[in-house]
Amino acid sequence: MVIRTFFDEATFTASHVVHDPASRLAAIIDPVLDYDPSSGRTSHGSADAVVDHIRNNDLTVDWLLETHAHADHLTAAPYLQEKVGGKIAIGHLITTVQGVFAKLFNTGDDFRHDGSQFDRLFEDGDQFNIGSVPVIALHVPGHTPADLAYVVGDSVFVGDTLFMPDYGTARCDFPGGDAQALYQSVRRILSLPDHTRLFMCHDYMAEGRDYYAWESTVAEEREHNIHVHQGVTEKEFVAMRTTRDRTLDMPRLILPSVQVNMRAGFFPEAEDNGTRYLKIPLDVL
Repeated sequence: MVIRTFFDEATFTASHVVHDPASRLAAIIDPVLDYDPSSGRTSHGSADAVVDHIRNNDLTVDWLLETHAHADHLTAAPYLQEKVGGKIAIGHLITTVQGVFAKLFNTGDDFRHDGSQFDRLFEDGDQFNIGSVPVIALHVPGHTPADLAYVVGDSVFVGDTLFMPDYGTARCDFPGGDAQALYQSVRRILSLPDHTRLFMCHDYMAEGRDYYAWESTVAEEREHNIHVHQGVTEKEFVAMRTTRDRTLDMPRLILPSVQVNMRAGFFPEAEDNGTRYLKIPLDVL
């Protein structure tokens, strides 16, 4: 299995392209659509770098995999699907997330919160392949109720459950978030063999480190993760995570991101003037 990571400094997001060298079949995990919140303009520099990699290496994309409905960047899945193909997939509990945010954004009857915007909804333990490489979808709730991790061969793409050991774990204060559930999800991941490679979705460059990083191992996380290393109890973690989350600002792109990502990356239909709009709810969050 070959893994190539693309890191977007604007959103601190690591997107991963995984391919089977025998068949040259590939999956793209958590791709980024460039978005300027000051102008409302979208662009495709980050996604086009992925497209170039796919084409230059003669890969065929089978899957566009989302670990969850991100609150910090807009997904480029539909753009990539148009350019290089692939089925857009996410965890089946995206329907819960859609139900919550459909109310917040008052999406109306035109928006279905049944997950039908995605090509495939995975349940815990579902298995599929990238070429000859087996993949297992693991339900790892806590950050959101719908988070998935993808076990691809000897590697796991953990989404927003874990960060690098010196940065810890993801927040749990979004709707449906649950620190107790996150603790259990992390323990599930860290019960895998020590040598299992873990690939993060984000890195915020922890204090004392001067480079971005997005790969660790089960052993490294179990020994050194500042929030959930071996010996930290569930009660201790929940107290720490709850206290810390109260101090965090909302993600800069949460309002545009969630509206788009709960639609599998598709934007709302244009209005009668030909322009598409995203909503900003006032005095709610």
